[in-house]
Amino acid sequence: MKLSEFKQNLQQMEGLSFQLPDGKKVPAHFHVTELGKSTKHFIDCGGTERMESKATIQLWTSIDLHHRLKAPRLVQIIDMGQRLFNEEDPEMEVEYQMDTIARFGLEIGNGTFQLTTLETDCLAKEQCGVPLEKVKLAISSAAESCCSPGGGCC
Repeated sequence: MKLSEFKQNLQQMEGLSFQLPDGKKVPAHFHVTELGKSTKHFIDCGGTERMESKATIQLWTSIDLHHRLKAPRLVQIIDMGQRLFNEEDPEMEVEYQMDTIARFGLEIGNGTFQLTTLETDCLAKEQCGVPLEKVKLAISSAAESCCSPGGGCC
């Protein structure tokens, strides 16, 4: 979800709810401790220099059980930080404390923000020789020819 989509969804809400990938909800007394721009400047394994930027929010829970952030207040926080993004509309990532600081993608479903898992990927598959699609093997035919009596595999 892009920052603009996040803000647009917030403008249609009063309450605010985030759900982890395992279905558990982030406790309702969470704080948004920061809105930021995370920039990553790197060289991929094929030697291509790349740069990517994400809009990040950090969710944090404390002993303050009475805290309840409302969507209009989060819109105000985004408005205060809009200058960080210039004219960009970056993808959103959410940070949340688990065993370590976990990073999640963001989607919306049933009026709740869904934290989605992120995955690593090779960005230079064509240079690394990594197949673009998984090779599908017919295991049953291979097993029949090899493991049949007289097949020579045992």
